[in-house]
Amino acid sequence: MSLADLTAQRAFNIRLSEYLGLHFPESELFRPIQILSHMFMHASLAVPGGFTHLLFNMFALFMFGRVLEMVWGSKRFLLYYLITGLGAALIHEAVIAVNYFKVMAVITPLELQNVLDNGYEYISQNKVFTNDIMRELQHILYTPTVGASGAVFGLLLAFGVLFPNTELMLLFPPIPIKAKYFVLAYGAIELYLAIKQPGDSIAHAAHLGGMLFGYILLRYWRKTTKTLY
Repeated sequence: MSLADLTAQRAFNIRLSEYLGLHFPESELFRPIQILSHMFMHASLAVPGGFTHLLFNMFALFMFGRVLEMVWGSKRFLLYYLITGLGAALIHEAVIAVNYFKVMAVITPLELQNVLDNGYEYISQNKVFTNDIMRELQHILYTPTVGASGAVFGLLLAFGVLFPNTELMLLFPPIPIKAKYFVLAYGAIELYLAIKQPGDSIAHAAHLGGMLFGYILLRYWRKTTKTLY
């Protein structure tokens, strides 16, 4: 749980992730505002890798985002950031929708009603169903998506396209690599993880979605503007 989430819950008995995190549209917890607000939330720092994930996002936003903002200007940078973030959410929700329809095709009416009646209460208590199908539906309906990773991956893609031969210094291992190869490698890793580990807590499809929408937008700008982008 984040500090803001903890403060809001103790002071106002409000779970920010419930209201501002993006829920699947078939969930009773879904609100249209979540389509935008989830980009400005983050997963709990208490979970494994939570702090590292947040640190990477903020570092990438600072390192690559400030360069892109200098090239594009604030308005175009903000537009790019929002479009890639929303595109990432769209791809992520599409993947969830596929899983949702698979579950709904095999779940029994009794199991479905049990999830609808008790799923949210259980997950609020960090409990899950032992039945695989019921647990999957519980996860789909009541686990919010939060974070700006999709937009950040869009920024990485843009930097690699605009400055392909700029050398970046990796930390592990400490070797230089050109931006275009860094972006290609990162994209390949995310694609592999999206296929091999679709059920983990990281939205790999959203990362790929941010890169995809970023590429489409860059191509559009290249064709419709006389400047660099």
